[in-house]
Amino acid sequence: MNKPLVLVVEDDAAISNLITTTLAMQNYKYQAVQSGEAAVMAVASHNPEVMLLDLGLPDMDGVEVIKKVRSWSTIPIIVISARSEETDKIEALDAGADDYLTKPFSVEELLARLRVTFRRLSYSAGCEAETTIFENGDLRIDYASCCVYLKDTQLHLTPIEYKLLCLLAKNVGKVLTHSYITKEVWGSSWDNDVASLRVFMATLRKKIEKDPSAPQYIQTHVGIGYRMLRV
Repeated sequence: MNKPLVLVVEDDAAISNLITTTLAMQNYKYQAVQSGEAAVMAVASHNPEVMLLDLGLPDMDGVEVIKKVRSWSTIPIIVISARSEETDKIEALDAGADDYLTKPFSVEELLARLRVTFRRLSYSAGCEAETTIFENGDLRIDYASCCVYLKDTQLHLTPIEYKLLCLLAKNVGKVLTHSYITKEVWGSSWDNDVASLRVFMATLRKKIEKDPSAPQYIQTHVGIGYRMLRV
C-alpha cells in the first residue's frame, strides 16, 4: 500500500534531513520546504495528507501558517517546535493544529504520532458506526456525524479534542488515568503525551466549559487523571 504524502516545513537543515530520512526509511512520500509561504503553497498545490510544521520559520510565524491553511483546509497539522511553554502549545492548538511535539524528540515518537494521525484519518472517513447521541446537560455528541454541540451551537474541535471528549463520555463517571487516556488517544504513554494531554484538556475545557477554572463537565484528579461528571 502506498504511504501518504507528508509535508515537512522546517528551516533547520539538520532537523529537516533527520525527519525526511526517517520518513524515507518508512517508505513515506514527502516534500520538504523551508518557509511559511512555501508551506501554504505546497498545501494548495500538492494536497499532502499531513503537515509537520516548525513554528520558528524565517518569513512568518508557524501559528500564522496554521491560520492561513485552516481558512480553507482541514489537513492534519502536527507542530514540531522547540517552544515548550503551555501558552505556546495552546496558541498553536487554538489556531487549528491537531498535535504538538516538542523538540528534542525521538524519531520513534514522531512515527507513532504519524501512525495515530493516519488511523484517525481512516477512522474519520467512516466516522463511527454508532447512531446514538450522548447528552449531558447542555453538551451533546452526535456519534454518527462526529459533531459536538453545546446547547444548539456546534463546537469546532480538533480530532484529538473530539477523541478525548468521546473517551470521557463513554466512561462518564469513571476516573480515567493519564496512561489509559494517552494510550487510547496516542497509542503510547510518552512523557510528552502526558504533557500534551494537559494542554489538550485545557483547550477542550475552553470550548465546553462556561468557566474553565471551575469545570462543570471534566474534573481533574491531580496526579491520576480525569473524569467526566454527569450534569
